[in-house]
Amino acid sequence: MSHGQATEIAAGGAAVDVGDATTRYLLYGLLPGWFVPGLADWAMHRRTRIEETAGTKESLIHSLMMAEVGLPIALTLRYEVNPLLLAVQLGGAAVHEATALWDVRTAVRSDREVKPVEQHIHSFLESLPFAALASLMCLHSDQVKSLLRGGREDRDAWRLVPRRRPLSPGYLAGVAAAIGACVLLPYGEELLRCRRAARTRKRRAGAERAPRRARKGR
Repeated sequence: MSHGQATEIAAGGAAVDVGDATTRYLLYGLLPGWFVPGLADWAMHRRTRIEETAGTKESLIHSLMMAEVGLPIALTLRYEVNPLLLAVQLGGAAVHEATALWDVRTAVRSDREVKPVEQHIHSFLESLPFAALASLMCLHSDQVKSLLRGGREDRDAWRLVPRRRPLSPGYLAGVAAAIGACVLLPYGEELLRCRRAARTRKRRAGAERAPRRARKGR
C-alpha cells in the first residue's frame, strides 16, 4: 500500500496530512490529557492518606516516575526525533513501567488501600507513554530504521539536534505552566505532607521513649 493510499483511507477519502493531524493530536490531545489521570492519582493518594501508610518512600517513587516521563517529554519538545531521542524515549518508557510495578508493590506492602478506581487510573498512566511513543515512531519511521541500524550513515544520530521548526513560546509556556500546576505543586504537596507526618511520628516515638528511659535510670 502506498503512502497516498494510506492517507486516503485514514481520511475517509478526504485529502489530509496524516502526519500533521497526528502531531496535533500528540501536542494538543494526548499531552494535555496526561495531566488528568495524574491529578486523579494524586487525589486518590490523598484520599487513602498516603502519609500514614507508605509515606515518604512511595511519594519519592512518584517523583521518580514523573522524572522518567518528564525528561523524554522535555527533550522531544525541544529537539528533533532521531535515534538518540528514540533510545531515550524507549528507555524512559521501560524504566517507568518497572518503577510503576515497584510503586504498586510498595503501596500494597504498606497496607495502603489501592482501590479499583486508582488501579484503573494507573492503567491510563502506564499506557499513555506507549501510545505517545507508538505515534512518534509512526511519524518518524525513518529514524526508527536508523536506530535499528545503529545510526550508521547518520552523523546526527547520536546527538541532540534542535528542532528545525521550534514549537511556539506560547505553547511551551503553557505546557510548563500545566506541569507546574498539575504535577509539581500537587506531588510536591504530597511529599511535604509525608515528610511532616514522618517527623510527627518521630517526635511522638521520642516522647513515648523518654518516660521509659527515665524509669530505667532510677
